[in-house]
Amino acid sequence: MNWAVVTPLLIFIFIIFLIGIWSNRKMSKASSFLSDYFLGSREFGGIVLAMTMVATYGSASSFLGGPGAAYSIGFGWVLLAMTQVATGYFVLLILGKKFAIVTRRYNAVTLIDFLKERYKSTPVVLVSAFSIIIFLFAAMAAQWVGGAYLIQSLTGLSYTAALFIFTVSVLIYVTIGGFRAVAITDTIQGIVMFFGTFVLLIAVIVAGGGLSNIFSDLMAENPNLITPFGQDGQLTAAYVSSYWILVGVGVIALPQVAVRTMSYRNSKAMHRAIIIGTVVVGVIMLNMHLIGVFARPVLPGIDVADQVIPLIALDVLPAWLAGIILAAPLAAMMSTVDSLLLIVSSSVVKDVYINYIKPQATNENVKKVSMGVTGIIGTVAFLLAINPPELLIFLNLFAFGGLQAAFMWPLVLGLYWKRANKYGAIASMFTGISSYIAIHFYNESYGDLLGVHAVTIPIFLSFFIFIIFSFIFKKEAYEFPTQRIKKQA
Repeated sequence: MNWAVVTPLLIFIFIIFLIGIWSNRKMSKASSFLSDYFLGSREFGGIVLAMTMVATYGSASSFLGGPGAAYSIGFGWVLLAMTQVATGYFVLLILGKKFAIVTRRYNAVTLIDFLKERYKSTPVVLVSAFSIIIFLFAAMAAQWVGGAYLIQSLTGLSYTAALFIFTVSVLIYVTIGGFRAVAITDTIQGIVMFFGTFVLLIAVIVAGGGLSNIFSDLMAENPNLITPFGQDGQLTAAYVSSYWILVGVGVIALPQVAVRTMSYRNSKAMHRAIIIGTVVVGVIMLNMHLIGVFARPVLPGIDVADQVIPLIALDVLPAWLAGIILAAPLAAMMSTVDSLLLIVSSSVVKDVYINYIKPQATNENVKKVSMGVTGIIGTVAFLLAINPPELLIFLNLFAFGGLQAAFMWPLVLGLYWKRANKYGAIASMFTGISSYIAIHFYNESYGDLLGVHAVTIPIFLSFFIFIIFSFIFKKEAYEFPTQRIKKQA
């Protein structure tokens, strides 16, 4: 074990635990456990909001899977990855003020709280909770795998032992600290990620003898590596364009991202978060994926592409600096997995247990159930991650697509279209989920349908189904809480 590398990571984890303990003490003084545990009492400013969105969205797929894919595929994957630049801007632009106002009026703590109040439908709530649990388990498994790979690369431990260490570390501070601990650590982790990627990119370029040498080596190995089409031409224009939905505009439908737009203090904080978030996402995504491509001539022949970042950092940096820099991917995975844990936990506790099993549950009872469910979910995700996929980015992207197919239109049309009703929402969710899963498995067997990612067709199909069913089963136009406020004024 290289202690010069491991020591900075241990210090980093220790600081996170201290934040979890501090958050737990502050949470004990909060008037509402649910609001504080799952939403941090809605008191975050612009920097914290931006960093928690960036750190939550920038996950193992961004820091291990994405660079691993870029290492294998070339500059085409860098171009594809940059569709993520508009993510924070678009999410806050579309949801932004109206979502924050409406969810406050509903006293909503989760995305499903909003859907429950908006559509007044038990099937919508149960399908939503089911979708979150199923697809976010896949996303959590990807983070568990990434964390285990990183710890395995640094310590030489077996994959299972590394996975166990990562699981225990995350579960302790998330279970005791809740959303506030997650948001504060996200801010620290986001800063580490931002500066860490610059340092590692510069070190890789220097180790490769400069950009001209790196490009010459890539050209000599395979000229396709420096084209937009991938090493064997698999990245068509249609396929890359479809990623504008999957990792661009469609991100607004991810519950772990959407819930962030409920948690800010005021509109000034939101405006500041739009600017900071866009810059930070752009820098991190560009740097990490460039590192993946540039690492190919510097460190050829890496068998497990998901390990390219820890291996290249250990190769081109002094051990102590590598330990600090590798806190960035560890930060990304921990910050994403903690958010996913809370989303799934809140779906079970708030949206199923309190709504339908024990509506009169006391604050103390809810606290015990919330922490217990969080621990159980993390343990199940650990078991699912024991046999990892070849490239974990595709496991993460599968989860993204499923959540977007389920929630895109019930969320967006429910927020902006007064004629949207529960029949359109239910039909849209069933259509989106079923068609997405069917097309995903079709693509696995026969190649991409129409040359686009599996989420593209379900997104458009579920949109038309939502409109059609809303008109067929027409109901009285919905009156938003913001409209009632204006009328009273």
